[in-house]
Amino acid sequence: MKIDLSYLREMAGGNKELVLEMISIFKSQVIEFGENMEQLLDAKQYESLGKLAHKAKSSVSIMGLENLAKLLKDLENSAREGKNQESYAKVVTAFKQETSEAVKELNQVTNNLELYF
Repeated sequence: MKIDLSYLREMAGGNKELVLEMISIFKSQVIEFGENMEQLLDAKQYESLGKLAHKAKSSVSIMGLENLAKLLKDLENSAREGKNQESYAKVVTAFKQETSEAVKELNQVTNNLELYF
C-alpha cells in the first residue's frame, strides 16, 4: 500500500466519521490539484505551480504519501526560485499517478473500514 493512515487515525482520535470525511476531502482535492497543476504547467505559471504544490503537500502528507510530499516540496522550492523547470512535468505526472493509486486504496479502506481500525 502507498497510503499510511496512522497519522490520520491519530489525528482523528479514532473517530471513524472524521477519517471518512478527510478521505472524501482528499479524493476530491487531488483531482482538482492534478488538473490545476497541468494547467499551470502548460501556461508556464511556475510560481503559482509552486504555491499549489505547497497546498497539495499537506494533503498527501496526511495520507502518509511521504515520497510524494517530498517531491512536492522540491517542486515548491524549485518553482519559487525558477530552477529545474525541466523536472516540473515529471512531478506533476508522479502526483497524478500516485494520487490515483492512493484514491483506489482509499476506496478499499472506506469499503472495509473495520479492518483499518
